Amino acid sequence: MLGAIVRLLVFVAAVVGATVAVSALLETEGGIAISAAGYEVFLTPLAAVAVLLGGFALSILALRLLELGFALLRLLTGDTDALGSYFRRGREQRGLAMLARAMTALASGDGRGAQVAAQKAERLLQRPDLTRLLNAQAAEMAGDDRRARRYYTALASERETAFAGLKGLLGRALAEGDKETARRLAERAATLAPGEAGVLATLYRLQGEAFDWTGARRTLKMQRRIASVPPEEADRREATLALAQAEDAAAQGKRAAARRLAVEAATLDPANAEAVASATRLLIEDGAREEASRRLIEAWRAAPAPALAAAFATIAPEESAEARLARFQELFEANPKHRETRYLRAELALMAEDWAGARAAVESLGEREFSARSCALLAAIARGEGAGEAVVRGWLAKALGASRAGSTDSEIGRAAMLPLLIGENAAPEAFGVREFGGR
Repeated sequence: MLGAIVRLLVFVAAVVGATVAVSALLETEGGIAISAAGYEVFLTPLAAVAVLLGGFALSILALRLLELGFALLRLLTGDTDALGSYFRRGREQRGLAMLARAMTALASGDGRGAQVAAQKAERLLQRPDLTRLLNAQAAEMAGDDRRARRYYTALASERETAFAGLKGLLGRALAEGDKETARRLAERAATLAPGEAGVLATLYRLQGEAFDWTGARRTLKMQRRIASVPPEEADRREATLALAQAEDAAAQGKRAAARRLAVEAATLDPANAEAVASATRLLIEDGAREEASRRLIEAWRAAPAPALAAAFATIAPEESAEARLARFQELFEANPKHRETRYLRAELALMAEDWAGARAAVESLGEREFSARSCALLAAIARGEGAGEAVVRGWLAKALGASRAGSTDSEIGRAAMLPLLIGENAAPEAFGVREFGGR
């Protein structure tokens, strides 16, 4: 639209300029006198300009006739394609001019103008390898989806332009929300151009949305090869995919495969608490408790998380609260100053009814303003120490309005603590907490 307006303004300006110039020439006095061989011709300024323009046009025509004469001469000397080459050259020049006009219109956002110029270029050049992509893009910009898809399909059918066609069809499928078709197109495009980072990223996303974990891992391997994903991020992604595969294998009863994939996920990303916890649960179920304990301690050393503590508890689910507190010392020592370690100390001390130890653990956090999780712990401690109901309820009220410094603060208690907080008949779901494991 903007290109069409600009061209209209230029045309109007040219007409106005020509009109002003003619008027000025008509009003100009004098003229040009030409004498030759006893003849004299007098030209007004307007006539002189007309003669000059006519002479220029005749010069161009003479050059064209001269080129045609040379073409005829080559034909007479045996060049059977001389005339065809002459006429093709003129058509190609016009076609290239249309091609340039279409590209300019496309760059300026004039989809309709680009489409018209590109179709003319296609007719003149007879070179679909040059004009199909431009026609497809122009049709897409003009909103002619059917024509765009036809050109992209034609591009995809030729070996030299297949990738461009597939990429265009992929864009159309994504715009229409047809993710299944888009995934198939992306797979074909990735096969043709395995080094194209954008296509690989799209394919990886589509495979993940389709729960195609095997395909996503294959694509991730290609991304690793071209270094389009940083190594640490690639490890994290592959660990997530391996964990998803492990969950699927476990659901299908394939325990050996589930354990292998879960351990692989934990090895790839030791900081992924869910991966480590899943691997250790399977190891524990298979009797490999020492390996499970070692992995959990290493993961806690890297990044403590409640999921790891829950998995560590399942190593000995029937132990007493005192025995659990003693066994968890090894976990505490792996990362003693971490905030999650101190929370865990307080929670296990509560389970063992060690009120002083629990209070010391909460106070060791050094919080200027207690978080929601700390307030809930202090409410449980107050209840255990025999404080009045008003004190307990006061801490619970503070928990509702306190900051939640981390995602784990939503777990303001554990199954062993809830009876202390809201009575013997409390259920863990009442506070939205998860079962910690144990007694």
